[in-house]
Amino acid sequence: MSDIRLLWADDEIDLLKPQLMFLQKKGYDVTTVSNGHDALEEVTDNESFDCIFLDESMPGLTGLETLHEIRQIDKNVPVVMITKNEAETLMDEAIGSEISDFLLKPVNPNQILLSLKKIIDNRRLVREKTVHDYQVEFRKILMEINSNLNTSEWVTIYRKIINWELRLSDSQSDQMQDILTMQKSEANTEFSKYIVKNYMDWMEEENAPVMSHNLLREKLFPKMDERPTIFLLLDNLRYDQWMILESIFNEDFRILEEDYFYSILPTATQYSRNAIFAGMMPREIEKNFPNEWKNDNEEGGKNLYEELFLEHQLKRTFRKDIKWEYTKVSNAWQAGEMESKALNYLNNDLTVIVYNFIDMMSHARTEMEMLKELAGDERAYRSLTRSWFLHSSLWSTLQKLAEHDIQLFVTTDHGTIRVNDPSKVVGDRETTTNLRYKVGRNLKYNAKDVLEVKNPEDAHLPRPNVSSTFIFAKEAKFFLYPNNYNYYNNYYKDTFQHGGISLEEMICPFVSLTSK
Repeated sequence: MSDIRLLWADDEIDLLKPQLMFLQKKGYDVTTVSNGHDALEEVTDNESFDCIFLDESMPGLTGLETLHEIRQIDKNVPVVMITKNEAETLMDEAIGSEISDFLLKPVNPNQILLSLKKIIDNRRLVREKTVHDYQVEFRKILMEINSNLNTSEWVTIYRKIINWELRLSDSQSDQMQDILTMQKSEANTEFSKYIVKNYMDWMEEENAPVMSHNLLREKLFPKMDERPTIFLLLDNLRYDQWMILESIFNEDFRILEEDYFYSILPTATQYSRNAIFAGMMPREIEKNFPNEWKNDNEEGGKNLYEELFLEHQLKRTFRKDIKWEYTKVSNAWQAGEMESKALNYLNNDLTVIVYNFIDMMSHARTEMEMLKELAGDERAYRSLTRSWFLHSSLWSTLQKLAEHDIQLFVTTDHGTIRVNDPSKVVGDRETTTNLRYKVGRNLKYNAKDVLEVKNPEDAHLPRPNVSSTFIFAKEAKFFLYPNNYNYYNNYYKDTFQHGGISLEEMICPFVSLTSK
């Protein structure tokens, strides 16, 4: 504790000997002064203090005046204001000047120690408690991962792992964070085995969880009432990203339920999002909309007809006409347009907003070196997502809507995973380029790295050619061709990708909210 340096300024410093001796016995190095001018001299001349105690009612420079001058020298040093005065205006002014704590005279040693622990030791104490709690929980999670979980239990364990990831991230416990990363990797290994074993059975729908193609039918339409309903689809929104946005939503909305659904395979926009809006699996979309569906190897945009697909699903679902609107935001101009017409959405029964920012961010992160630095790992990726959302036109739009009686549903089409384990694939020119799934003829691959679907119809997927096969990457693997293997391995390693099988890609949030 000897490296903790304190400055205490009080014109009655001689009367504080018991408190000072108490702190010194606890190992704190305390410098004392009897006025504000000397306090400023110490702050100016000495190396920075870890905490400063200021008496408010000193002659000459008052505590608040001294505080103001200290802030010109050091904006970040924690300051504890000590006063006999309980006036609310004084407290407001002190708090407005960014003090760390406020103590009323007479102060006893335990009060001071508690304040110091809260200010200086808080991060260390939180870290130690978090690390201890996770160590206790580690074995339980390990046993659960290997205990033959079902679909809802996998969601529970995934949420639990994310909670620990966020707690350990906040406490900056890097060593335990590495252990958790290994545990999440092990969870993904077991989850991939579970999907390989069960996914094709889900296609029969008897024991399937709610998936992309029946999401609106099961989770949204039954909850619509007389209030305007906003359905917001944030593409590529992982569960951990939702959890760090949750506190922002809480400012203006009340969260009613945090639910989930499973994205279909491939966990890619062309398949999962079209399935959401059509209310059909991709093969059925191709059959019913042959002119609109585009396979991977065909020219043209793959998500240009979501509005048309949604229109047909609404007509199939509702006997009476409902007033609805579909908006897709992929650039700043569209975002401004959405914000400017926000209040018009109150005239609709249903407003669907598809927001593409997170998808653009993950692709840009792959292409741009600077963004790779800014979002170098999951923690940074979450931070970037939060910062963007807080200052986005989307949040401004939602705040305007929150002033009225609405219900809001927030979801995604699929998540992403940070890939780090290359797997070689050989295919012809028609083979798709996606790093997490491939569709093509005569594919050569390592069978243990993939879920292979040799008959696409069995997975309700289109068959571009008679001999087409789909393969989906498991865990954190990504597909590479033998040509320029090392170059592309270095280029794509540690980038966020989607299309395959992982907890992050397949388990998606579906959150119900209402304005406060």
